[in-house]
Amino acid sequence: MTATTTGTTDGTADGTPVRTDGRHGSAPPDEPPRPRGRLSARVRIVLWLLVVMAVALTTVATTTRSILLRDTEQRVTRLLAQETGEFANFVKRGQDPETGGPFTTARRLLRVFLERQYSDPDEELLGVVGEDSVIRQRRDLPTQLPLYRDKPALRSITGDSERSGTLHRPEGEIRWAKVDVKPGGDRSERGTFVVAFHADREQARVGEVFRVLLAISGVALLLTCVIGWGVAGRILAPVRLVRTTAAQLTEQDLTRRIPVHGHDDVSALAETFNSMLDRLERAFAAQRQFVDDAGHELRTPITIVRGHLELMDQSASGVREREETVRVVTDELDRMSRIVEDLLMLAKVERPDFVTPEPVELAELTADVFVKVRALDTGDSPGEGPRPWELDQVAEGTVSLDPQRVTQAMVQLAQNAVQHTPPRTAVRIGSRRSAAGEVELYVADNGPGVREEDAERVFERFRRGSARRGARGSGAGLGLAIVRAIAEGHPGGRVDLRRTTDDGGATFVLVLPAAEPPSVAEPGDET
Repeated sequence: MTATTTGTTDGTADGTPVRTDGRHGSAPPDEPPRPRGRLSARVRIVLWLLVVMAVALTTVATTTRSILLRDTEQRVTRLLAQETGEFANFVKRGQDPETGGPFTTARRLLRVFLERQYSDPDEELLGVVGEDSVIRQRRDLPTQLPLYRDKPALRSITGDSERSGTLHRPEGEIRWAKVDVKPGGDRSERGTFVVAFHADREQARVGEVFRVLLAISGVALLLTCVIGWGVAGRILAPVRLVRTTAAQLTEQDLTRRIPVHGHDDVSALAETFNSMLDRLERAFAAQRQFVDDAGHELRTPITIVRGHLELMDQSASGVREREETVRVVTDELDRMSRIVEDLLMLAKVERPDFVTPEPVELAELTADVFVKVRALDTGDSPGEGPRPWELDQVAEGTVSLDPQRVTQAMVQLAQNAVQHTPPRTAVRIGSRRSAAGEVELYVADNGPGVREEDAERVFERFRRGSARRGARGSGAGLGLAIVRAIAEGHPGGRVDLRRTTDDGGATFVLVLPAAEPPSVAEPGDET
């Protein structure tokens, strides 16, 4: 068989200002600059919409084409089965109109049967007797090369062992089926009834429908682009307003708000942004109030000290009075200097380099802290003996923390214990590892303790505990705030206030994560 069966800002020479970020000139006041090379949200929305629509429309067109081709295939298959079935029935029951009896030759049988058939325009019915004798219907076929003229293709069909198949030719595809007959017995000449369906026009119609769908899809994509551009602009208008408002906000002007319309997600975004602006405005107001209060606290004693120094008459005052005045003034200036240093310290809390962890031996750090805090209270006051400092516990191992900041916090806690406990009260310094695997460095005393209502307030700025623990306190109320800032500067760190005994006392604990420092490979080690 010969046929095949298948399935910064500088200046230019012309004076035009050039921004260091790559944009010429300055941005309009009501539109924040947009980074170069980035697509706007509006363009991205339209592009994504076009991609989704293109995929959907292409899928619809391809699926429609597949369905039409499948229907054509099924219709051709039914037509071939119908024609071969009718011929087989005619062979069994048909009679020769001339003799009134059964057909005795294949040529007569095929000729009579073909004369009585009405075929479809693309259907070709043939009778083949012997090798090249072809009997056909007298009508024109809408195909470039009918099968009765294509002798090689016709021989391949009649010589094929299959009863049906598909013939691929350059002039077009043919679906065929055949029935072999020998009405006169084995000695008679063999005849073959061939049904051929030329599928070119059916496939062309399917292709035309597919092209029409693609054209409609292109128009739909164009309309989608136009409509999507407009809709995206309306949806993103509040977002652009949020962006513009955020660009116009300054520390001096936080009063701008975004108008809220509707009850959708965009309006919820506007409400959330307005709430954020309310919080920012309150935060800046609190910051300004804090600066004003701190400035007032510093200006008043400085003014008093300066006035006393200017009015002091050295000739009229005795040496003892002058010395007392100088001592008082010096103490006040030292106290104010400490307040300024504490305020500067708290101002650095938000900086990324406020805490710089490094590998530290915990036992060595605890011993260093103990040595430094023993100098805080030596019992030099009249009637007071040296305070009994105790090194309670010492944890072993290497951890990653900032030794200078932690030492500063521990010294501050020890100073706080000295100021708020009676003379000769023992203060214990120690370090340990908790059951949760954290590192705890603590300062404990057996003094009057801290009232429950003051437990949280003592860590706030310019706040002090009640008189029960403040008889000797004279600080500005910033020490414990600094301790908390240092503890929280370590990721996962905190400061806790715990009761030492049931009768009182206070234990301030720095709780830090027990993160092991990264190991450094020795030269020559394999990585």
